[in-house]
Amino acid sequence: MCDDHGRSAAEAAWSAPRPADGPAVDPVTLPEVDEVTITTMVDNTFDALLASAEGVARAPLGAGRTAAPHFDGGGTVAGLRAEHGFSALVSVRSERTSNTLLFDTGASPDALAVNAERLGTDVGDLHGVVLSHGHFDHAGGFDGLARLRGRSGLPLTVHPAVWTRRRLQLPAGQRLEMPTLSRGALEREGFAVIERRQPSLLAGGILVTGEVDRVTGFEHGMPPAHQAWDGTGWRHDPAVLDDQALVVHVRGRGLVVITGCGHAGVVNIVRHAMRLTGVGTLLALVGGFHLSGPAFEPVIGPTVAALTDLAPELIVPGHCTGWRAQHALAAALPDAWVQTSVGTTYRLTARESTEPA
Repeated sequence: MCDDHGRSAAEAAWSAPRPADGPAVDPVTLPEVDEVTITTMVDNTFDALLASAEGVARAPLGAGRTAAPHFDGGGTVAGLRAEHGFSALVSVRSERTSNTLLFDTGASPDALAVNAERLGTDVGDLHGVVLSHGHFDHAGGFDGLARLRGRSGLPLTVHPAVWTRRRLQLPAGQRLEMPTLSRGALEREGFAVIERRQPSLLAGGILVTGEVDRVTGFEHGMPPAHQAWDGTGWRHDPAVLDDQALVVHVRGRGLVVITGCGHAGVVNIVRHAMRLTGVGTLLALVGGFHLSGPAFEPVIGPTVAALTDLAPELIVPGHCTGWRAQHALAAALPDAWVQTSVGTTYRLTARESTEPA
């Protein structure tokens, strides 16, 4: 429940997804960066035995040393926390400047903070936090983040619908009301909340897409079981209008797109990013694709076909993508697909110029 951000039915109406014909409504000149690194702080899986490769650095094998008195020496290697949630640290570098954002915070109050401590990640250097949407498995880690940072006025960029009350209408009449973010509680923890539904260009050349145009014929959103409170009653909420993604343009190579759950449809998100920026090449796609379960498995085929046509150099499906989609994407894009794991860092750098000096 959210006691400080109630909405009337009129306020809850917002706007339907707009068509995407012609040029972008909000074109963005996205500056090119020399390098982007993405570190998975929270995800559904952790595999300590995965090997590093070019551009893919796995967590150290000894990460997560903790006290355990029943071992000689009094300690063990616990690894990193995995949970049904997502969080990524995104850093961009251009010439002599660098900027770092946190995208989502995971599900539990402590997994993000525990993983940051075990990896030796300094969250004191963050320039801001962005939420992909309001679902609790992406917004649960603020308590741990505040514990590590203290009250600091860190900017938090969200869509205005991030405070929406939502529930799942389960079989046999069961209902699960999802935990709802409280703006007041976040502000009391020291986060400076910024609401934007339009695209936002943040520090160092990181673009927040804002609302995503829904243009494909196969990405239909959430099933009827997913409902939202409109001020007078519960309604089917297929669109999850607050769903947004991050976009970075790596010089000479194309766009890097980072999704939370991809409720807008991962193909819709990539096409939206391309229309906004005018950049027609997808370099990398990282995050949740929401292709798990009976309602979404029929979407796997056309999604894989569309992503194959886009031909990214790196694709890292995580969180809510589901094992059937993982196998399909790995088979279709064997040279691009990389298995996700908490603590992995993906590094994408600009292409060296071949022009004479």
